Amino acid sequence: MRSLIEKDKAHIWHPFTQHHTAIDPIEIVKAEGVYLFDAQGNKYIDANSSWWVNTHGHGHPHIGEAIVNQFKTIDHIVFAGVTHSKAVELAERTVALLPEHLTKVFFSDNGSTAVEVALKMIVQYWFNKGENKTRFLAMHGAYHGDTFGAMSVGQRGYFNAPFEGLFFDVDYIDFPSKSNTEQLLGRAEDLFASREFAGLIVEPLVQGAAGMRMYSVDFLDRLTSLAKKYDVRIIFDEVMTGYGRTGKMFSLDHCSVKPDIIALSKGLTAGVMALGLTVASEEIYAAFLADETTKALLHGHSFTANPIACAVACANLDLFEQPLTWTSIDSICEWNNAFSEELANFDCVVNIRQQGTILAFEIQSEKGNSYFSQIKEKAYEHFMSDGILIRPLGNVIFINPPYCIKQEEYQKIQNSILRFLAKP
Repeated sequence: MRSLIEKDKAHIWHPFTQHHTAIDPIEIVKAEGVYLFDAQGNKYIDANSSWWVNTHGHGHPHIGEAIVNQFKTIDHIVFAGVTHSKAVELAERTVALLPEHLTKVFFSDNGSTAVEVALKMIVQYWFNKGENKTRFLAMHGAYHGDTFGAMSVGQRGYFNAPFEGLFFDVDYIDFPSKSNTEQLLGRAEDLFASREFAGLIVEPLVQGAAGMRMYSVDFLDRLTSLAKKYDVRIIFDEVMTGYGRTGKMFSLDHCSVKPDIIALSKGLTAGVMALGLTVASEEIYAAFLADETTKALLHGHSFTANPIACAVACANLDLFEQPLTWTSIDSICEWNNAFSEELANFDCVVNIRQQGTILAFEIQSEKGNSYFSQIKEKAYEHFMSDGILIRPLGNVIFINPPYCIKQEEYQKIQNSILRFLAKP
C-alpha cells in the first residue's frame, strides 16, 4: 500500500514548487497553537504563521465553535439577491474599524481576488463617470497576487515572466530608500500630472513576497498625498499587513492619508477559511448606481460571503477585541526589537528591519537579495532540524509568528537563527 507521500507525489501539484528538484513534502497530521505535528511525531513552531495567515494560533476553540454553530444554521447560499446575518455582521464590524469614508464591503475568496476586484472597481468607476482613465502606478517589487490583473500590477519577471505579454501596461516607481525619496516622489508627480491615472496601488509599509521590505510612513503619506492632489484613486493591498501584523490593526492606521479602497484576506479569518474583502469608499460605490444594469459591478464568486467563512471572520474579530491579543502583539514587537540588536552583531547580517510582529534580515550573498538564493534551502533544512518551520524568501530570513506564541517559544526561534548564523 502506497504511503501518503507517494500518493501526494503521484497526484498533487504544489504551489511555488519545482517538483523536479523538490524534496518530499512533510506530512502534517495535527496543528495546535503555534505548533505543527508531522507523521513521525516531530513538532515544529509555525514561525511564519502558515503563509502569514494564522493570527491566534491553530485550532483556537472560539474559531472552531463558530464553524460548528454556523454549519448548523446556514452552510452556504447564493449571495446575489440574498443576504445572511454573518455577512452583515462582518461588514458592519469591518467598516467600524476603518476610516469613516470606507463604507461598502465586497466579498470574494482570497487576497488575489480581493485585489482583482479593487482594480476592476477603479477602472469601472472612471468608465461609469465617462472618463478614460486606465493607467495605474505601482511599486517595483510588489506582489499583489497571481490572477492576471493582480500580476499586472506586481513585479515583472521572476514568477510572472511567461505571462507578461498578456498583462496590461503599468507604470512603476522604484522601492523607496533614504537616497531616492525625492526622485521617486518627483517621478510620481510627473506621471500623475498627466491626469491619465486611474489608480495607485501599494502594499502599505511592507512588501511581503519581495522579502519583507519595509518603508516609511512619511514616504507613503507623501506619495498618497500626491495621488489625492491629482485625483488618483488609492488602493491599499493589506492582504498581508492587515490584522495586527504592523503593530496596529491595519497599516492605514499608521498613515495620515487614507486609501479609497482596501483589500483584505489572510488574517481576516485567522488563517482558517478562504475569504477576501474589498472595502470601497461611498464615492466609488456611488458611481455604480444607475438605471442601466451594465453600470453595476458585474462580478462574483461561487463562494462569495460564504456564511461559515463569515462566521469565522467574526469570531476572529472577537479575539482582536480582547486586550490579551494586543498585549501579545506588543510583546512580539518588543522581542523583535531586542533580537534586532543582537542580530546587528553578525557581519553576515545586513538590512535588519522590523515592523510590528514582522522581523526580517538578509544574509549577505554574492548573488545579492534574490528569491532564488541557495541560502533558502540550507536555512530551511537547519530550522526544520531544530523543530521550526521557517520558509526563507531567498536569502531573507523572517519571523512572523501567531500572536499566541510564548516567550520561550520565540526564544527557541531566536536561538536557532543564531546557531545558523554562527555556522561556517
